[in-house]
Amino acid sequence: MRRKKHCKIRLIDLHWEHRFQHAIKRYNDICKIQMPAIIPHVCRHTFCSNQARARMNPKTLQYLMGHSDISVTMNVYTHLGLDDAKDEIVRLEELNAVRKELEKTNREEILDIRMFRKV
Repeated sequence: MRRKKHCKIRLIDLHWEHRFQHAIKRYNDICKIQMPAIIPHVCRHTFCSNQARARMNPKTLQYLMGHSDISVTMNVYTHLGLDDAKDEIVRLEELNAVRKELEKTNREEILDIRMFRKV
């Protein structure tokens, strides 16, 4: 029984691979800039990378991907680069600026309350 299920999954996989190849062939026939061969498995890598960029909890992502080891999810399927690191640094700088502004605002409010109490 288990063998039949595996064969069904493989047929569906081949079906999607055929659709991908057909779409790429049609695109390449029309456009000058050629698209490389893409297989459906690439979509798993894209999904995983996009969810990591969206800051999904890594353990949740591991569960959704069906991996038994988090290192497979984070080291094999997640493809983040220099641009992602730069974006994260900018995000942290913005977060620190907002935090400093809130601290400054809170200090001013505390001073105002103290002054009001003394009067």
